[in-house]
Amino acid sequence: MEDSKKTTRKTTKRQCSFCGRPENEVGFLITGVNGFICDSCSVQAYEITQEALGETQTSTSGFSKLSLKQLPKPTEIKDFLDQYVIGQEDAKRYLSVSVYNHYKRLLQKDTKDDVEIEKSNIIMVGNTGTGKTLLARTIAKLLRVPFTIVDATVLTEAGYVGEDIESLLTRLLQVSDYNVPEAEQGIVFIDEIDKIARKSDNPSITRDVSGEGVQQGLLKLLEGAIVNVPPQGGRKHPEQKMIQVNTKNILFICGGAFDGIEKKIAQRLNTHVVGFGAAKKTGNIDRSNMMQYIAPQDLKSFGLIPEIIGRLPILTYLQPLDHAALRAILTEPKNSIIKQYTKLLAMDNVELTFQPEVFDYVVDKAVEYKLGARGLRSIIETIMMDIMFVIPTQDIQEYEVTLDYAKQQLEKANFAGLHTA
Repeated sequence: MEDSKKTTRKTTKRQCSFCGRPENEVGFLITGVNGFICDSCSVQAYEITQEALGETQTSTSGFSKLSLKQLPKPTEIKDFLDQYVIGQEDAKRYLSVSVYNHYKRLLQKDTKDDVEIEKSNIIMVGNTGTGKTLLARTIAKLLRVPFTIVDATVLTEAGYVGEDIESLLTRLLQVSDYNVPEAEQGIVFIDEIDKIARKSDNPSITRDVSGEGVQQGLLKLLEGAIVNVPPQGGRKHPEQKMIQVNTKNILFICGGAFDGIEKKIAQRLNTHVVGFGAAKKTGNIDRSNMMQYIAPQDLKSFGLIPEIIGRLPILTYLQPLDHAALRAILTEPKNSIIKQYTKLLAMDNVELTFQPEVFDYVVDKAVEYKLGARGLRSIIETIMMDIMFVIPTQDIQEYEVTLDYAKQQLEKANFAGLHTA
């Protein structure tokens, strides 16, 4: 009994040299040469030091609070995108300016006037395989704020099988290590936004639970509201405590293929996508790239409700990829598919090379099959499959892929079945 009392007296003598609290009243004590400091005081000391020095503050999740001078300028953001994404100059400019303005908007609290900068959410429209998701993934590497990519196809109205609209922010919380103030300054890329378009204008006995109902639910997120977010996502954990997140300063970037919207654009321009008839006033319209004439009313005709369109004020498009762009995509970007396979075989101490004719053949097939940039990977994967299977067990130092071999592999895989009219 006496030993336990001695032990208690001994431990209570250890106390924080700053706040004076004993060891049994704090989380833990850090021992110094002539004193101690508790966990609470050490955190406060760190914050005081950072504030006094005025240096860039880095949070626990790794995102930094920058000054205006340290912000990446729009030209710098675009130059970074150019290293990974071929072409799409207009989309890069819109994206770079919007992200830069988002940074400045986060710093506006330091200003003394009453002018409040409103956020400019973006919607990008382009055919499949033109680089919408790649742009989002690439810019995420550069950003110093939490960034996440979510998919709109799984969203449904509350009460139906699927994901609630609020679950979009769960990923943002996870990326920011559940630091709510940081998550409230992040950027969310909503992919496949066209999949929640209104299915039909005609009334039906079945509800459009993944279409207009989801759009109505997204309104409060895009505009800015305090939302109860499930930290573990979804409806599988009804007992979880919700986290309140204010979406006022969260930038939303939306992307979608909007397959068939060219017909809506053609109707508005009083022209035709195919055929010989055309209005005289539309003789200078490029019918091979109708997407460049897209306007907000076309999105409304496609099935987005006006309230959603109004909350996505920046509308940009992605150009369809021609032969030259696909040829550049195949080899030039830092993470091009050819460089990826070259690196894979280099790990087996094999130097991989391609005949130049192989690249042109692959691009021709991608254009023929109308698969976009994703088609390049599908074709290269088909050509390289047997090589990747055999080479690790063979003692060779180099391998060259010839045009005849590439043709043989595609014929063997019956790739012609992918051809679309």
